[in-house]
Amino acid sequence: MRGAGCTINDLWDRNLDPHVARTRLRPIARGAVTPSKALTFTGFQLLAGLGVLLQFPPPCLYYGTPSLLLVATYPLAKRVTHYPQFVLGLTFSWGAFMGFPAFGVDLLADTAALKAVAALYASCVSWTVLYDMIYAHMDIKDDAKVGIKSIALRHEKETKAVLSGLAVVQVGLLAVAGTAVGVGPVFFIGSCGSAAATLGFMIWKVRLKEVNNCWWWFRNGAWLTGGGIAGGMLAEYVLNSEQKIEAAGSNS
Repeated sequence: MRGAGCTINDLWDRNLDPHVARTRLRPIARGAVTPSKALTFTGFQLLAGLGVLLQFPPPCLYYGTPSLLLVATYPLAKRVTHYPQFVLGLTFSWGAFMGFPAFGVDLLADTAALKAVAALYASCVSWTVLYDMIYAHMDIKDDAKVGIKSIALRHEKETKAVLSGLAVVQVGLLAVAGTAVGVGPVFFIGSCGSAAATLGFMIWKVRLKEVNNCWWWFRNGAWLTGGGIAGGMLAEYVLNSEQKIEAAGSNS
């Protein structure tokens, strides 16, 4: 679905991309792929996504389908608002809704699960806006010439302050999600702690006026932060599993 979103984005932007140095050689922009062939390719991508979605319980289909609207319309946001990164975050973070239904949990009937999902989704939106704001700095000069709107243009002079605020929101909401489902200190130290450390280090080190440096942190920063969050979750899961096994053994 991410690939389908990229193809749809390139279709919408086929007349803008040739004027931006970073995107001028994209397949549709340079004429290597026609819009009709790109539409056909998008169809196959969407079918592949549907094939994956159908492997999950039926409620996942109901939760997943509305994301298509965001996938299709996100590229329009940069034409009407300086905050298209927020719309991108709404789109990319949709997977946060899918975990509980995949395990048969009814979000509308489970208040704790719904609270966790809402907090996790909002956390992921903040994270997406954060790293895509760094990404947007690579095109800031060309975007200004072409008339493409972005949060980097709107807050160019206070970017690091905005990034810091987004990081606080992301980590705080991640902690709220963990609290809602009753996780232990391993999650807060491993996932939330590592997220705070890696995001803080990235915001401190990134050189926003250097395209290559922005690209490096965009490409690697998400892996550093995401790896820490996933590692903390895995450690929490393993610890809980061991405690349940021990408790079962004691009861028997």
